[in-house]
Amino acid sequence: MQPFGPGSGLLAYLTGALVVAEMEVRKLRHDPTELFTRAVQPALWLLIFGQAFSRVRAIPTGGVSYQTFMAPGILAQSMMFIAIFYGLSIIWDRDQGILQKLLAMPVPRAAFVTGKALGAGIRALSQVVIILLLALLLRLDMRWSMTGIVFSMLTIILGAAFFATLSMIFAAVVKTRERFMGVGQVMTMPLFFASNALYPINIMPPWL
Repeated sequence: MQPFGPGSGLLAYLTGALVVAEMEVRKLRHDPTELFTRAVQPALWLLIFGQAFSRVRAIPTGGVSYQTFMAPGILAQSMMFIAIFYGLSIIWDRDQGILQKLLAMPVPRAAFVTGKALGAGIRALSQVVIILLLALLLRLDMRWSMTGIVFSMLTIILGAAFFATLSMIFAAVVKTRERFMGVGQVMTMPLFFASNALYPINIMPPWL
């Protein structure tokens, strides 16, 4: 037998995280309809809400159309809405007995959480593709560059990983789907409406 040093422990952690992340991405490949359902929400925001409020000149958007102003915010909120409810899959897997089998894998439990979070980040990349395609079709006045697209993808991956981890923490605490849905709504609504996704910060109430 060979002793396990710090290097081998780190390697096992990274390998386990990548394996779990690959399992999460594989779910998306086996259920492509999820891509369509994820495209509905940002499309409605940009095509209906955005076009309607583009005709309202009361919102200061810095000289760009309202659709152009809200596109990055809709990208961020779509990522958050997907990732913040990621803990539901943990509760579902636990109720079905799948979680116990996954935790029996010969990988550190921290690698399991990291892999789940990374998988959520990779799955959230579909939002970047959908919204950028909509921005092209709508001819939004955005600054297109490869650097901007790459950093947008990295931001979405990190943001989704953060919110997915937070979601898994709450799922471990509340333990039931009904309670988790309530907690998820309490988290998402203030984060969304207190952000500058829909309107500039300078028109928000002073106390906010």
